Amino acid sequence: MYSSIQDLVGQANSRQLPLSQVILESEMALTEKSEQEVYTLLERHYDVMVSSAKKALTQPQQMIGGLITGMAAKQYGYETPLAGKYLNDVMAMALSSSEVNASMGLVCAAPTGGASGVLPAVLLGTAGKLQSTKRQALDALLVAAGVGAVITKDATVSGAEGGCQAECGAAAAMGAAAVVTLAGGTPEACANAVAIALMNCMGLVCDPVAGMVQLPCAFRNASQAVNAIISADMALAGQRSVIPADEVIEALFRVGKMLPEALRETALGGIAVSKTAKQITEGLTGDAGTIQI
Repeated sequence: MYSSIQDLVGQANSRQLPLSQVILESEMALTEKSEQEVYTLLERHYDVMVSSAKKALTQPQQMIGGLITGMAAKQYGYETPLAGKYLNDVMAMALSSSEVNASMGLVCAAPTGGASGVLPAVLLGTAGKLQSTKRQALDALLVAAGVGAVITKDATVSGAEGGCQAECGAAAAMGAAAVVTLAGGTPEACANAVAIALMNCMGLVCDPVAGMVQLPCAFRNASQAVNAIISADMALAGQRSVIPADEVIEALFRVGKMLPEALRETALGGIAVSKTAKQITEGLTGDAGTIQI
């Protein structure tokens, strides 16, 4: 069992085990599942992630309001991305899962539906770039889950409780740990990547237009997927967070509590009350039509 990121890293180092093995053993003890049963469940989640990350790349999803319909395909079809094909494909896959979620499709809440595009995009994009095996991808997913468990225990992953820093931010931290794992980084590098990713989005508010998980949620899924990757790259380069990951997680929780209610998923503040956002809200009739924006 582990109780914190520091504890997790400490156990991995003292026992000379990868983080995935420490998390696996804890999961087996908590759920009374065998190793094969744990990996079978991981594979099911992974398959859902693959589906949601790819579904809207060529098939725009229909949803109430239609605020983000076709975003993934537009990004995926962008032929001259300044950020390069790797990051562009990651952004496109994050947008795809956001579209699937908004259209009431099947996604893996990692850690939430509103942030369900980050981890799949990061995991699939990086595994493809590094030519990782499926087992390596599942091990990385296991590490991401372990990080998410600590954040859930010591802080929150709820936008209504802690803003978007708690949803997309937690997803970015999980994704950063997954990337470091896929790249063969050390447990310390995983911890630093988690801390850096969370610091990069500290204070991010949750202000969904018309109260729907479409805008700015989709953009934040894409941007936090990139945050996960650059945070992992910094950690892999040897950058230290200085502030321990567990203390950053505690800070995230405190900041979330300090955010006013209007900036915590209520659509009462931020861009949700901009002039255009109000017009969109007023134009919604409750059917599956499309809002002209």
